[in-house]
Amino acid sequence: MFGQLRSRKPVVPVRALIAVAAVGLSVTATALFGGPPDAPGPHLAGREDQWTAVHDGPQRYPEVHLDSGVPIRMSDGVELKANVYRPVDAAGAVVTEPLPTVVNLTPYNKLMTDLIGSAVEDPRLQPLVMSLVGQLNLSGTPISSFGDLLHALDGGTVPTVLGLDRDLIRSGYTLVVADVRGTGQSQGTWQTLGDREQLDTREVIDWAAAQPFSDGKVAMSGGSYAAINQLRAAEDAPPALRAIFPVVPGNDLMRDVVAPGGGVGTTFLPMWLQTVNQLKLIPDPKSLFDGTFDWKWLSSRMEDPATNVDLLAQALLSPSMTDMPPALSDALDDGSDFRKAIMGHPERVTVPAFVYGGWHDIFANSATEIYHKMTLPPGQKQLVVGDTYHANPGAGTGKPGAPPRLEVLQRAWFDKWLKGINNGIDGYGPIVVKEQGGDWVTLPQFPQPGVEHRRVYLSAAPSGTTDSSAHDGSLSAQPPADVASLTVAPGLATACSRDSAQASAGSGAILDACAKDSRIAEHAALTFTGAPVTEPTVISGPIDIHLQTVLDATDGFWSATVNDVAPDGTSTALTTGQLTVSMRAVDEARSERSANGDYTVPFHPITAASHLPVTPGEPVGVDIAVIATQARLQAGHRLRIDLFAANAPKAMPFRPMLNDSELKPQHLRLDPAAPSFVNLPTDRPLG
Repeated sequence: MFGQLRSRKPVVPVRALIAVAAVGLSVTATALFGGPPDAPGPHLAGREDQWTAVHDGPQRYPEVHLDSGVPIRMSDGVELKANVYRPVDAAGAVVTEPLPTVVNLTPYNKLMTDLIGSAVEDPRLQPLVMSLVGQLNLSGTPISSFGDLLHALDGGTVPTVLGLDRDLIRSGYTLVVADVRGTGQSQGTWQTLGDREQLDTREVIDWAAAQPFSDGKVAMSGGSYAAINQLRAAEDAPPALRAIFPVVPGNDLMRDVVAPGGGVGTTFLPMWLQTVNQLKLIPDPKSLFDGTFDWKWLSSRMEDPATNVDLLAQALLSPSMTDMPPALSDALDDGSDFRKAIMGHPERVTVPAFVYGGWHDIFANSATEIYHKMTLPPGQKQLVVGDTYHANPGAGTGKPGAPPRLEVLQRAWFDKWLKGINNGIDGYGPIVVKEQGGDWVTLPQFPQPGVEHRRVYLSAAPSGTTDSSAHDGSLSAQPPADVASLTVAPGLATACSRDSAQASAGSGAILDACAKDSRIAEHAALTFTGAPVTEPTVISGPIDIHLQTVLDATDGFWSATVNDVAPDGTSTALTTGQLTVSMRAVDEARSERSANGDYTVPFHPITAASHLPVTPGEPVGVDIAVIATQARLQAGHRLRIDLFAANAPKAMPFRPMLNDSELKPQHLRLDPAAPSFVNLPTDRPLG
């Protein structure tokens, strides 16, 4: 059960030595940060260098010790299995001094966490890998998107998403990585964010805080599912929990990945369920040889080998809305235990939270929403959003003009809230975002001050910017003068799109012709393009697209993207939204409107009770919620709206709605008396 990692000297990246020399100070944190914190708001360039120097420089302890497969008994008798990482002193002894403790709960098997983390930090490979990635520059090539993915390696993805930063441990922290109930080597059945799982999280925090190796102060780390667990634990947090650092977390998983816009997530969901269900079947390898094999673990796996696969199958195969099987019925019931489990409550978060999100992450819909809904003051809540996917959070950080790498920010955050080091991290931001089409910017709030939601109308008049889309329309500050009807049919062109790349967590973002240019996908789209902007124009916040449509069937499906069109014709998707037409009902109490009275965030319940069939041939209005973003249209660039009648393979309607739509062509009605428009948040008028 117990073992010690091989002795090795810590690897100190060249950038760390440069940073240490630049600041000319000791890397002892208390010496570095003796002054009062800066007021929230500015980039703190000098202190950013100091945070990097502290993380990358020589640490207090030279090695790390691992106790693997440590059992943690829950209140119902189920045992979770954990790896406990502790620092080792220069004499080779495991440190017995009580230290702050970091907890990570993962469904992806802590064995994989350790293997990947060890490989990335291998002293024989790490300098070479980081050097190659750091020098990699694929910009200007057809695969620059692939380079963006690889830069996750030098942006802090591995140590923060996996929650295994050995430099953090060497600096004087204990780390506990536990498998979520029913996953990895933990006993029980996987409940997928349910009440029992959340109670487990709190019990693990309490257990960690009470161990002799802990000083009673706990933080949480990790990305994706582990990031969601952090936020749930921070809702009315247990006393020991002092800070969290969630990387690419989700909040409203129904709208993020399960059924965005009422369409079943047919790319990410199958990938994810297969990954977790396969990894949970891997036994503890040591137990196979030392006589400690856990038969309760095996029994629980035989009992539930494929969690939630029935839900996905029912969503794709059940033919009727009136006779739904249980799993699908729960998914379409806003009051079900399933729906409650996948809906977070950031407004209840009570501990300091530093959130990282990506504009094209699978949880992009949640990143700014989490920050907005947390009631903590700036300084106790921070937000960084990169131009990244789920697979490459942190890519682009650690470079001049960009935020420090994620593990650097995490170390500074934990040092502040667990060790009381006055390092100024609470004055960072509070919101730092990569402006699509621009640079990194620091904002006091999101949307940024000075933007205003304005209508931009869709017109059938040609823009003259494309001859390959289903129809070349235009955008205008005024409604169209005449009535027009445009038709678009479902197609597969969106398989080569940024939506497809986003839905695959970024793994599909290899070719720029798909991930960074929508012109292939636009063969199946109605496009509406504005005039070139004469000066840089900021888009900041959520977007609503209001359409007047006519269907030939009793249902339909609209997908929309908001694009930046460069002078050379490259059409880059900035953000996206979609809606099954029968799921168009809006809950006013949970929606938001701008000063002009139009929706900015229409909240669609996505329930069986809110299902509204369509009468074929009759106009029906729909509001598509488009994910909030931050972008800058440079002078000479144009705004474009793409409208599709399908969004394969990212999503498709639930099977009953798919039957109703019959995959027939759809019609957009452009009528000056009932116009179609975009409610766009900009710092100056367009059109």
